[in-house]
Amino acid sequence: MTTRVRTATQGWPRTSPRARPVRLLTPPGVYAPQCDTELLLRALYREDIRTAAPVLDLGTGSGALALAAARLGAEVTALDISWRAVLTARINAFRAGQPVTVRRRDMTARVPPGPYDLVVSNPPYVPSFSALPPRRGAARAWEGGPDGRAFVNRVCDVSARTLRAGGALLIVHSALCGVAATLARLTDLGMDAQVTGREIVPFGPVLRSRRAWLRHRDLLGEDETCEELVVIRAERR
Repeated sequence: MTTRVRTATQGWPRTSPRARPVRLLTPPGVYAPQCDTELLLRALYREDIRTAAPVLDLGTGSGALALAAARLGAEVTALDISWRAVLTARINAFRAGQPVTVRRRDMTARVPPGPYDLVVSNPPYVPSFSALPPRRGAARAWEGGPDGRAFVNRVCDVSARTLRAGGALLIVHSALCGVAATLARLTDLGMDAQVTGREIVPFGPVLRSRRAWLRHRDLLGEDETCEELVVIRAERR
């Protein structure tokens, strides 16, 4: 049986003189860079990342964000619970010639303590039928619990613990799981938070498959076919 491996070309923002296109391996079961990745990349390139700055990537997937930070000179630690994602990110880092440390960890358990200058995360955020996240399979990359916040909340909590004073979190998620809730949680954790990026995108296959359920929960209007993605930046006081 042959396993097909996709390749994705990252369209790195031109604002970074050190960036260049990269072919990322994304085998089945590993989240391939999509619109949310690109939106978060644009936010990442707006950061003033100093040489050897410690950066943490929570839920790295293919390693797209970790590699982008490493290309800017950061010392990057990337975590993912999936062995397939960990191996993929390691291979992509090797192929790109970037010294990224990739570890298999629950994205919010036993996190290396830092302190970090920057935490980046594209966590699972799609509202899901089950109260518990899946234990295996590709759906672990997007299933975020009934309100989509199971991992978003954890990323906020970990960032508040591991960032240095003045360090920042960059997180992307859908407006379906509550932008105001994320801003409020980060504020309560002692961080100054604001939305710094937005993009409207058509529903992908997962959201299309559960539109009726989302409408039943009043998360979608009757005729909605697009979702809003947001990047939230939060700086630790």
